[in-house]
Amino acid sequence: MSVLSTVAALTASRTGRAEPLTTVRHQHLDDKPFVLVPLTLAGEACAPLAALAGTDPEHPTLLTVRQPRNRAERFRFAERLAALLLAYIDGCRTDTEPYTVGRGKEKEERLRFQRAPQLLVPNGEGIAYVRLLGRLTRLRATEGPYAVDPSVPALGKWLTWYAELAEFPDSGVLLAMTRLLAAHWATGQSPSEDSHLASLLAWIDPPEGSDGARAAREAEDPAVWPPAGPSTDPVFDRTLHELMTRYDEASDDCGREAVGRQIDRELSGQMLPTWRLTWRGVELLRDLPEGAHVPDRWSRDRRWFSEYAEYLDADGRPQARRDQAVRAARRLARLEDAVARYEAERAYDDPLVMAEYELTGEAFTGTVTARDEDRFAPGDRPGSQVWRPTITLRTGARIGLAVGTEVKSPARPGQGARILEVRQENDGGHTVVLQLKGGFANKRKPPAPPGTLAETGDELTYTTLNPTAMPSALPDEENTPWTHGGPPQPYEPTDEDAEETWE
Repeated sequence: MSVLSTVAALTASRTGRAEPLTTVRHQHLDDKPFVLVPLTLAGEACAPLAALAGTDPEHPTLLTVRQPRNRAERFRFAERLAALLLAYIDGCRTDTEPYTVGRGKEKEERLRFQRAPQLLVPNGEGIAYVRLLGRLTRLRATEGPYAVDPSVPALGKWLTWYAELAEFPDSGVLLAMTRLLAAHWATGQSPSEDSHLASLLAWIDPPEGSDGARAAREAEDPAVWPPAGPSTDPVFDRTLHELMTRYDEASDDCGREAVGRQIDRELSGQMLPTWRLTWRGVELLRDLPEGAHVPDRWSRDRRWFSEYAEYLDADGRPQARRDQAVRAARRLARLEDAVARYEAERAYDDPLVMAEYELTGEAFTGTVTARDEDRFAPGDRPGSQVWRPTITLRTGARIGLAVGTEVKSPARPGQGARILEVRQENDGGHTVVLQLKGGFANKRKPPAPPGTLAETGDELTYTTLNPTAMPSALPDEENTPWTHGGPPQPYEPTDEDAEETWE
């Protein structure tokens, strides 16, 4: 935990209510997200037991597997889930808009969908469930002895796409509600307790007349607030085992169906509280204003969605069981770039997030006390001069950045700056002189266009964070040298892949 989040957690424990960690929402929330609340059979890694799914908070669709140990019933569950999720995905593939990729002569216009399918699950274990269910369904054969309905591998491909993007912090196509809420509020409980959706929401939105601590203790009662899944409560497991035994031992179809309906009711009762809590989390997050960089990140999600949909239409091969070395390296580089860019964008959008970097010395805030609009500095060519105005800032904070460090201001992201001088004053404060470059509407000599040069008295924050930093440059896959295995070959599913045991 950082210093500010620790202080916020201590304040929450004292006041009995969660403290905000942000001033804006840092993830996109679709108008109609697809919510999935899954349950699995105890003792099985991904044996589907039941799920509530859909986009309507008041009318979820109940999916159950009355005998999860039956392989055929598992795949019927996958078919029913596919019917819901694939229809939702297809509903996002309607209206398109043009966008440009590349620069200069390589600039190219393409089309992307105006929506992307957003999947919400209650907690981090829900993301693991999506990943594993995708792996167990995307490689299934639609012909032969182990044939499944074509919708099953199609579902698996999309679930795997969701799970892969969930690893990138700047993607919003698959989100866990507990992680989303914990990133925006600090509670008075431990981070592991924040993974319990009911107690987390009890701190953020306690009932009238109660406080977060008391409401969280009450939310830990599984009889009132069952686990958010995919794991079930052990007490409920005993009830379920008895019902399933009666279901298997029923003497006729009529008796079996009666027990089956009772199983459905019990499973629905276990998931409905979590379903309502997830949608309550959506409401609370929607009350926060959206961060400035959120639409750009969602545009990237829409582009990735469009590209993957186009790939499935043209090729349709599933993701490989394991990444080849070249693709793994490219994926790792993308992840590192995404983390750095996301953290920088959050700081630029949110003063509470930027305050963390001020404490670590990676940023500072000061008041402009002077500016030199007519300053010129030596250029790259001998005898040349370039226009480089300066501003002087006064701050009471400690400056942890050295002379020569390149910095930027969130208020002026298109204008670079370099620290020329740092002086400590007698009162303990610091004076910082910054040389500015760019952001002057392409002017190369004074006067600066109105508004492009900070005025005396302006308060500005400068940081080493740069959300527009160029990503890592790796060669194209087809240019992979022989020393690294050469260009990777396209993945081709095998019969062995299709016969993987679902357990």
